[in-house]
Formats: sequence, C-alpha cells, structure tokens
Amino acid sequence: MRYFIKLSYRGTNYSGYQIQPNAMSVQETIEDGLSKVLRTTIKITGCGRTDSGVHAKDYVAHFDTDAEFSEDFLKRINKCLPDDIVISSIGKVSDEAHARFDATHRAYEYHIVFSKTPFDIDTVYHFPFIKDVDFKKLQEAAQLLLNYEDFFTFCKSNTQVKTTLCTMIRSEWEIREEEGKMIFHIAANRFLRGMVRLVVGMCLNVAIGKVNLEDVKKAMDSKTRLIKSLSVPPNGLFLVDIRYPYEF
Repeated sequence: MRYFIKLSYRGTNYSGYQIQPNAMSVQETIEDGLSKVLRTTIKITGCGRTDSGVHAKDYVAHFDTDAEFSEDFLKRINKCLPDDIVISSIGKVSDEAHARFDATHRAYEYHIVFSKTPFDIDTVYHFPFIKDVDFKKLQEAAQLLLNYEDFFTFCKSNTQVKTTLCTMIRSEWEIREEEGKMIFHIAANRFLRGMVRLVVGMCLNVAIGKVNLEDVKKAMDSKTRLIKSLSVPPNGLFLVDIRYPYEF
C-alpha cells in the first residue's frame, strides 16, 4: 500500500533533502527512522529537492509498505527522528499517487531581517544593504515575474531540465517594519533548481540600484541570464505549502 506523510524540518544540519554520499540528508534520516519503527526497509519519494540549509514547513513524501501501523505510530516515529524533523500526519493513498509528480501548487517564503540578530542566524538572512532598498522597486521587480511563463533567466547553471516553463501564481513582498523584517512570497506549479534564491537576489539588486528593471525584462524576453545575478543564502528559505488535486 502507498502512504503519504506530511512533515516539516529545519534544514540547517543537513546537506539538503536528497540522499547523497558522505553527507547527512533529510531523506536518509527519515528513511532510517521509518525502517526502524516499521521493521522493514523503507524508501521514500519526496515532493521535491531542497538545497543544503533550506527549511520546510510543509513537505510531503510517499512510500510503499505492507507493514501494519500501530495507533501510536506518529509518536513512535517522531521519537526516533531528531528534533529538527517532525512527521505530522500519514494517510493511505492510491497506488498511482505520487508526492512529486502530482503536486499542483508549491509555495516558498524567504525571510530577511533589517538588523543583524544572534538568535535566528539559521532561519533568516540579514541583508547588509537594507538601508539602500527602494521598497517600491522591490515590489515592482516581484510583480514583473507574473507576466512571464519561461524562467530560464533564474535557472541555476549546469542544470538539465526538459522545460523552464512555470506557471507563476504569486510573487510579492510583505514588509513588516514593526518587526524589522520582510518576507518574499512566491508560488507556482513548479520551480527550477535554485530559482527562488536567484529571484530574491534579483529583486534585491533592482531595489538597491545594481540592476535595472529593464535589463531584467530584456533577459527574460530573450531567455538569457542576467549579467549581474545574486543567489541569496539558503538559510532564509522555507518551503511552506504543497497542494494536490485530492485529499489524503
């Protein structure tokens, strides 16, 4: 039988979601925990990759097993997992359901603080030029993306993908002056590797005058990369919402 699990994790201590040699990953950690609790080898398929240091508030994965689940399964599995990974629910789905390919909506947030903080180092990014930010230009740069479907400009180099087309649903900045922070909200049906961090970097460069918005338009129209690009650090990035065309 196939099962979907919903989980969240703090990516600071991991080399990313996907298993890789000689490095601790979120996937390997969860598979080890599930295999131990269910007493059989479990392999999971996630809804997508997250890079080293990136976090997830809402992540979905699936796995197949004939093992029986005890009533206290969630309590037992979370006891086996480290404190920075939590499985919140599990549900049986059809054998054809797929955590990655069936997802129709993905949303991310990127958190930036105005002042350096010693307390949230791993979950926010202190942008050192925040005083130079033109918040009107910042919002204009974000809104520009809603006019496009091809995001080759923000695809990480040396990445092999069949298409760079994405259906953008949301792209906007939320300014919280009283909290001394701002959050970038972006949602689409799919994302390219490194896309969100490059988009955030573009918005910041436009807002401080390092990149002209017209140059961004030209790059996107011609499907070329920006001459001046910025990929912001991973620690401020969160995967926050995954949706499917069915309930589980």
